[in-house]
Amino acid sequence: MTGIIAQARLDSTRLPRKALLPFAGTTLLGSALRRLSRIPAKVRVLAVDEASLAELTPVAEEAGFEIMAGPKDDVLLRFELVIRAYGMDRVVRATGDNPLVSPELAVLLLKSAKRTDYAGYEGMPVGLGVEIVDAGALLEASEEAEDAYEREHVCPFLYRRPDRFRIVKPGVPEPYRFPEGRITVDTDADYRSALEIVEALGPDPATLDIVGFLKRRKLP
Repeated sequence: MTGIIAQARLDSTRLPRKALLPFAGTTLLGSALRRLSRIPAKVRVLAVDEASLAELTPVAEEAGFEIMAGPKDDVLLRFELVIRAYGMDRVVRATGDNPLVSPELAVLLLKSAKRTDYAGYEGMPVGLGVEIVDAGALLEASEEAEDAYEREHVCPFLYRRPDRFRIVKPGVPEPYRFPEGRITVDTDADYRSALEIVEALGPDPATLDIVGFLKRRKLP
């Protein structure tokens, strides 16, 4: 069973409570979940820390996501808890930092990433993508990983070990290629940049329109 797991919390150090900032007629997190809901999956879950559970539950419910809480910094364990609770065998991993995440690219990756332990496109703007991960491989990672970075960022345990896991990192289809672009939201400047995109393109723009906007904005 394929499931989507999106991670979020409210105590970001560079842009506190960014998940609840107004964005595209909802919140920053709400926009990400709204777009992720268009990816085919049997279950969709928002994995949060305990401190964020109460405030983020309405955002998850509005987007049709279940919600589960786990450790603040051990995000890998959060994923393990969700995988075991819902019986997933394949995971679409996403983050609430990406309000303009691409459902189109996620669907393409899902179709091409069968029989892999980890798959993620390369060469697109930062913030457009998801990762496709075998649930069993993530459970192995959760059992064995001791490095704090690997536990916080979920997938490095896998792609740091290409001799052990089946890792696929294809180049993104050419129309979407723009590696210097950025739409993830870590800072106030990122937030204002993302707002410019939805002000120009509407609240739920197509991925190719986003990439085109970023390319035009980079022109001298």
